[in-house]
Amino acid sequence: MTGNAPARARAEIDLAALRANVRTLRAQAPAAALMAVVKADAYGHGAVPCATAALEAGATWLGTATPEEALALRAAGLSGRIMCWLWTPSGPWREAVEADLDLGISGLWALKHVIRVARASGHTARVQLKADTGLGRNGCQPADWPELVAQALRAQAQGLVRVTGIWSHFACADEPGHPAIAAQLDRFREMLAYAEGQGVRPDVRHIANSPATLTLPETHFDLVRTGIAVYGVSPSPELGTPADLGLRPVMTLAASLALVKHVPAGHGVSYGHHYVTAGETTLGLVPVGYADGVPRHASGTGPVLVGGKWRTVAGRVAMDQFAVDLGGEEPPVGERVILFGPGDHGEPTAEDWAQAAGTIAYEIVTRIGTRVPRVYVNKEQEG
Repeated sequence: MTGNAPARARAEIDLAALRANVRTLRAQAPAAALMAVVKADAYGHGAVPCATAALEAGATWLGTATPEEALALRAAGLSGRIMCWLWTPSGPWREAVEADLDLGISGLWALKHVIRVARASGHTARVQLKADTGLGRNGCQPADWPELVAQALRAQAQGLVRVTGIWSHFACADEPGHPAIAAQLDRFREMLAYAEGQGVRPDVRHIANSPATLTLPETHFDLVRTGIAVYGVSPSPELGTPADLGLRPVMTLAASLALVKHVPAGHGVSYGHHYVTAGETTLGLVPVGYADGVPRHASGTGPVLVGGKWRTVAGRVAMDQFAVDLGGEEPPVGERVILFGPGDHGEPTAEDWAQAAGTIAYEIVTRIGTRVPRVYVNKEQEG
């Protein structure tokens, strides 16, 4: 963390913390390869810098949701194994196949698109068959699994595809002891055994997300897919704080006070006057709002650190700004305001904002908008 106040606001991204998190996660699953998931612009942290740092720290796979995200990594010069899994019929199938991406396939319709492109391009497509073991989102239902496996093997025999993976995703791995965890793991083993019994020989078998990587070693198989934990955010409070898990938050969101002024008692603050000053006081204006990703749901509850003291959003968060009641103190205009960070200096964390807004910390970091520049610190790897 630097002591320099941002011109308006900035998200400081500590790449040393990210590399340390990757090493911690690798140590949790020493027999498995590690995929760093950098979807949604690396959960708001910046895909290319974070992907590069993750690879430096020993990740051997990168993962994205959309093929466009994966192709952007290729365009930035990142080689190696990159997987993407959220497809629609209009997706960039040919570009993805020719870029040697690993394509998550959840149904016959998608496999048919891949086969058609592979036949037209003469390029063997890498596909990973996704089993719906109980999450109920993407993935192939058990009843349809035999046909998907059969069609994939037929295309593989023709040299059109290579089945590089069998995978699934947990619904409740962030809830310790939830019965769905064991049920999904059993179903995954069954569907995996069926595919392998039919002749599938995948490079990787994987189901573990961040919470499973941290707490369920029996789920690690050949590869773990770590997303939110790479960025030093706990997958859920029930699993512990980042420090409990050996992780360090990567993002610090800071702004610069734009105005400090005296107001009398009974003064309304922001839209709707949901906050009215109890007595004479000072107000500080923080020049970020919901257009920057500050949750409007945190109106009246969102915490910030100003001058070493916690303050709370006074009244509604507006599109571009919110106010805090400074209790008569007069920090200078330009004073650094920390919305969240690792907590080293007593500042709130992303989890504190999640609690204030009634959401999860994933959303807090991911929603920070493009008006807030990302400033990367500790770019060079030590040693």
